[in-house]
Amino acid sequence: MRHMKARRAIIYALTFVALVAAALTYLVLTGENGLSRPDAPARSIDVTRFDSVAAKEHGWSSDGLDDIFVHVSTLSTDSFLIITDGQVVGAFGDLSKPYSVHSIRKSFLSALIGQQLHADASLLPLEATLQELGIDDSPVPLTELQRQTTVKHLLRSVSGINHPAAASGGLHAEIDKRLGHSENQPGTVWAYNNWDYNALTTVFESATSTEIAEAFDLEIAQPVGMTDFDRSAVSYLADPSLSEHRAAMFRMSALDLAKFGALYLNDGVSGDQTILANGWVGLITEDFTETGNDGLRWGHGYLWWIPEPGTGLPDGTFWAWGLGNQALMVIPAWNTVIVHQSDTTEFLKRFLPLIGDEGMAGEEALLQLIRACRQKDARETEYCKEHRFVSRREFDKLLSLIVSARN
Repeated sequence: MRHMKARRAIIYALTFVALVAAALTYLVLTGENGLSRPDAPARSIDVTRFDSVAAKEHGWSSDGLDDIFVHVSTLSTDSFLIITDGQVVGAFGDLSKPYSVHSIRKSFLSALIGQQLHADASLLPLEATLQELGIDDSPVPLTELQRQTTVKHLLRSVSGINHPAAASGGLHAEIDKRLGHSENQPGTVWAYNNWDYNALTTVFESATSTEIAEAFDLEIAQPVGMTDFDRSAVSYLADPSLSEHRAAMFRMSALDLAKFGALYLNDGVSGDQTILANGWVGLITEDFTETGNDGLRWGHGYLWWIPEPGTGLPDGTFWAWGLGNQALMVIPAWNTVIVHQSDTTEFLKRFLPLIGDEGMAGEEALLQLIRACRQKDARETEYCKEHRFVSRREFDKLLSLIVSARN
């Protein structure tokens, strides 16, 4: 058994976490609240991509790739990468620079569970309950019924537990709507619920006696050949006034995200090494829950999103999402992995004072920043061209261009 190490920094961002989550969560489900926006000015970007012959050989339209990167040039995208058949079809940005991936962390956590099931399933059986694993919460304890939640329930986001959680303030309205305030039978109601994912982090670390950073480094990052990841890229967000369970946050480069995606594209195998349990990857699209949302978040399985069939993405596609439309898409039918990253640092520097110092509601603050970058005298500023928030509408257009670029 590996030994627990106490080297990870714990970040107690009590008010910060609640404000950010509360203010931005609505974007996960609703996009830009119906706003349209004029075309943004294009940036000059240095693109590496296949020529027309190579593009066609790997199933891509050369003109379609041009359209994709023209659109990328109008976004604040920092890195973008398409890999098909193990070859770089097109790329932009510093692919070795790590950025915060926000909620993509949840797919990393799922992978750690899958790896543990391959290495030693007895330590973390999917049907084990929180009660059997000795997991509770404080200052508000779980009920006896809630402690019958299993590891599998947490992975499928169907614990039904409506409990305060770190990094989850803005999800409360949606969680309340789905779960209510009375007990739910575990396994019966789906909700995008950070309590589930934070508790799953505790479950993993308690059962394996290994912290997330060490386990990910040794069991996933090194075996798949990540070159930019180190353990300092993992930190914790915690709010002990709400819950004892922490959110393990990650920073990662586009190249390393692509290697993680390739692990899933190859059914949990990297080179000659099997990393994830047999059949683990298939569970994402075989044992998922329809969320009641449309578009790219139509389904959710084992902490990955599944697009609605009407998006044009082929059956079997799944993807990981993070704030600011950080994205890792795995498209087995195309033998393709796609990475999109946008650094949210400068956006948050402007956004947080609006909700913290000026007392704006999150949606109001976000709309103010969006509208400000639509003003003629602001559209060419460095912030509006290089750092503004990539909206859901803009990201959806990017995905539609990707679909159109396939032959």
